[in-house]
Amino acid sequence: MPQALLISLDEYLRTSFRPDCDFIDGEVQERNLGERNHSTLQAALVVVFHQNRNTWNVLPLPEQRVQISDTRFRVPDVCIVRKEDPRDQIVQTTPLICIEILSPEDTLSRLQERVDDYVAFGVPNIWVIDPSTRHAYVAGRVGFIEVDSGAFEVPGTPIRVSISDLFADLDENQVL
Repeated sequence: MPQALLISLDEYLRTSFRPDCDFIDGEVQERNLGERNHSTLQAALVVVFHQNRNTWNVLPLPEQRVQISDTRFRVPDVCIVRKEDPRDQIVQTTPLICIEILSPEDTLSRLQERVDDYVAFGVPNIWVIDPSTRHAYVAGRVGFIEVDSGAFEVPGTPIRVSISDLFADLDENQVL
């Protein structure tokens, strides 16, 4: 793990990282991504939400900065906001869904810290997908619950994302 990069909030907000990084209490934290399985799932999710944006009244934002608190910014793999939410450059209104796609280097403790931030911010739907094990979870205060219904769903909405369709897309595009 690289040494922590400590910078001011102003510097973080003025800097473009490639890929973008989280900012946690003055520390810039790299995110794990960039592999084909991760990118394939991220693209599939963005397409599903984009195709259904009018019916579901949502907007998918890949790798969008979300301000969790005055000193904490997270960059979910996919952030789903409501169409009526403010259109700020940095999301400051609680998203409807934050989606994290695991990479081989991800650790449970770092994932739990991310989930805890989303919970503290009031994100009602936190989805976690592990492309290597083909498992999907809903995360929250009670931990990680594997989705056994075959789909991610948002109660009270028509939002339903088939997990088998996501993994079929992954299988079709995986590295041989």
